[in-house]
Amino acid sequence: MAESFRIICVLYPRITQLDFTGPFEVLARMPGAEVVLASKDGASITSDSGMTFANLATLADIDRCDLLMTFGGQGLTAAMLDVELMAHVRRLGEGADYVASVCTGSLMLAAAGLLEGKRAGCHWAYLELLPLLGVTPDPARIVRDGNAITGGGVTAGIDIALAIVAEIAGEAAAQVIQLSLEYAPAPPFKSGHPSSAAPEVLERTREIFAKLVEERREAIQKIVGEF
Repeated sequence: MAESFRIICVLYPRITQLDFTGPFEVLARMPGAEVVLASKDGASITSDSGMTFANLATLADIDRCDLLMTFGGQGLTAAMLDVELMAHVRRLGEGADYVASVCTGSLMLAAAGLLEGKRAGCHWAYLELLPLLGVTPDPARIVRDGNAITGGGVTAGIDIALAIVAEIAGEAAAQVIQLSLEYAPAPPFKSGHPSSAAPEVLERTREIFAKLVEERREAIQKIVGEF
């Protein structure tokens, strides 16, 4: 690995904070890593749960990165329709050695043309939208295809970040980080995935996401129509 490995995390208003704070905690511990949180104009952003993040870098000021990473959140639709923001995602992603995402961040990468013809993961509720952008959906928690490392929703970000560390710095480094964080998940309920959730829980959860799924479908159709 090079002495410095620059990772740019693209943030936008109403992002889901755990999508990036989990991976950030892992990646910031990787030997030689420089992890930069950046937004379109460098202004503070507030997550969809109300947390505010300040002192962000400005995407236009960043000339390159080794890895570009994107994330999901309630503000994703507006972010994908932001021409200036997406231009920076495309520019930095095309010049990066790797692109990665957590949750619906894969929709952002795909909308920028960075996943065309590849397999990619996504939050389970939105997997069906990836084919609209020329991407093959893969339900795995971590999905690797070429230089793209994507995966499932929110908490999968920690797993994805550990896989990135293993790729860049070696498995031993990843295992040390995992142990340092005492990352040994033991969830209290078996409802973390549609395959294990009770039918009534799955139905109620689908209802929560239904409006956003359609909103994003319409946004993607608009984006595709502009190319």
